[in-house]
Amino acid sequence: MTIDMKAIHDSGRTLVMGVLNITEDSFSDGGLWLDPANAKAHGEAMMKDGADIIDIGAESTRPGAKRVSEEDEQTRVLGAVDALIPEGAVLSIDTTRASVARMALEHGAQIINDVSGGQLDREVPHVVAEHTESLYIVQHWRGWLAGSAGDVPDANTSVYANGVVDDVYDELMKQVDDVLHAGVAPSQIIIDPGLGFSKPSVEHNFPLMVALERFNSTGYPVLIGASRKRFVGAALADAGIDEPSMGSKDNATAAISALCAEYGAWAVRVHDVEKSRDAVAIGNAWRAFANV
Repeated sequence: MTIDMKAIHDSGRTLVMGVLNITEDSFSDGGLWLDPANAKAHGEAMMKDGADIIDIGAESTRPGAKRVSEEDEQTRVLGAVDALIPEGAVLSIDTTRASVARMALEHGAQIINDVSGGQLDREVPHVVAEHTESLYIVQHWRGWLAGSAGDVPDANTSVYANGVVDDVYDELMKQVDDVLHAGVAPSQIIIDPGLGFSKPSVEHNFPLMVALERFNSTGYPVLIGASRKRFVGAALADAGIDEPSMGSKDNATAAISALCAEYGAWAVRVHDVEKSRDAVAIGNAWRAFANV
């Protein structure tokens, strides 16, 4: 089955990207989908629940996570790609390694989601440029640049001298310039302000979401990934909800998803697809009627 990636890139409605973590230590679901059969079943379940894209990650990027070996990452990703491509899935690969990106694209994946925005492995943009039908999500994150892999990167990378919105915008656009220089076409690029990455607090992340229209103004589609992140729980706690459960965080994420759809995000990256599918449907409808 041929999937029109230009239509995906230029989608007029906000899409839902479901998270498939094939890891031991992701912060909310580490180990649950490490078995290949479980990974396939979960991917299929998210597609049934309405996920437009499945985002496969085989290496945790939570603060303090240790790197997995390149071979292990390749094996995990390839198993999931080969299992889900025959099901008609649109697959995004959450990786910072060029070897993993190349292997996944050659096996049918369509999107590379690089949380380092092309700065940890500078060959990743070149791999994407070679696969002209693929898309490339360029995310903002300072943690890798500070050499903090394996430690907690927020401590020395979360100071934004000019304000979080201005600094993230400027740094992200510099990353995009570098990616373009590597040969990636503008029509392949999606941007992500990187909620929670070098941005530990409510005060870091909500201004970026409120500034969604500014990021939209670049002309590049914008991905928002707030799902189950620490700042979501912190915002609930600030509202008087003691020790928010995972269910509470998923409800809050769905509210964020609706707002992101209302304000024109390209996609939301979520763990609970069903809740955000419904929320995004309402946000898309709200936006449609607001533009009548």
